[in-house]
Amino acid sequence: MQHFFGEIKNGKMILSNVGVIVDVLWHQIPNHQPYVELPEFVVMPNHIHGIVILDKPIEIIDELENDDRMPFEKRREGQGKNTLSSILGGYKSAVSKHVNRLGLESEWQYRFHDHIIQNEKSYERIEKYIRNNAENWKDDKFFS
Repeated sequence: MQHFFGEIKNGKMILSNVGVIVDVLWHQIPNHQPYVELPEFVVMPNHIHGIVILDKPIEIIDELENDDRMPFEKRREGQGKNTLSSILGGYKSAVSKHVNRLGLESEWQYRFHDHIIQNEKSYERIEKYIRNNAENWKDDKFFS
């Protein structure tokens, strides 16, 4: 995993030009996705960490769950919009578009790792991990 996004110096992340694009476009997600909150995020040299909260009104969730049309009809009408996969796919695509337009070098990992946060204690642990990730870079499994 190459360090496209920058480097850690003295426990602080120094963003490369690609890292700046990664950071700026992450914070633009809620402008395009009305039910998304992004309370915690960090860019690391070769990966990112973030908490994504999908906060759709219950009426929209009920409407999607109670829709009795065939699955292929739902897909054709974009039922997969506003899912974590579609949001992150759009984000990675936007970053790649801007990076390529500027002639910079970068590459995304094909997939992403997600974890559903079950309770407040787990949320606090993950939030602290993200916030302190740059300081603990030498212990990170993606360090090498």
